[in-house]
Amino acid sequence: MPEQEDTDPDTQESSLLDTETPEPDSSSDSSSSSDDVTTPTGASSDENDQSEIAETSDIDDLHFEDENLAEKLRHADDDQLDNAPFGIIKVDDEGKVEFFNQYEAELSGMDPDEVVGRNFFTQVAPCTNNRLFRGRFKKGVRRGELDETFTYTYTYKMRPTLVDVHMYRDEMGQNWITVQKY
Repeated sequence: MPEQEDTDPDTQESSLLDTETPEPDSSSDSSSSSDDVTTPTGASSDENDQSEIAETSDIDDLHFEDENLAEKLRHADDDQLDNAPFGIIKVDDEGKVEFFNQYEAELSGMDPDEVVGRNFFTQVAPCTNNRLFRGRFKKGVRRGELDETFTYTYTYKMRPTLVDVHMYRDEMGQNWITVQKY
């Protein structure tokens, strides 16, 4: 398998969007207690807009160590998942692959189109079909709560490759396996 170049997420640019603009002064002749308030009207709307923009920006800037990564993955589209600087695999409760991103494809040397629909633990990466990896996954699925982080060595179809693995189950019950190469 060709060596995967390390990608440093700290070098990726993140854009901060400043969309809060002062509203024009809209004085009216009618007098009421709300006209005396100095905060611009619609401030809560601006705050909501900023929070939506921040959420979108966060999705564009996926990081392996992110505390809320599972929910960001759930809201990201396929292009955002493919461009992440770490491996992302989405599997159902039985381990059948539903999504396999480009980073993971390059790391494993496997084509995502050939991987989707196959069992990750038995057909895609049989080196993970053990108590340490699959056992943790199955236990988390049974509990309905999966949040496991560990270091692992991939050995299938490649020379031994040391990786960090984080398995998540998001609020909608979708399972994510994220992988970052050392």
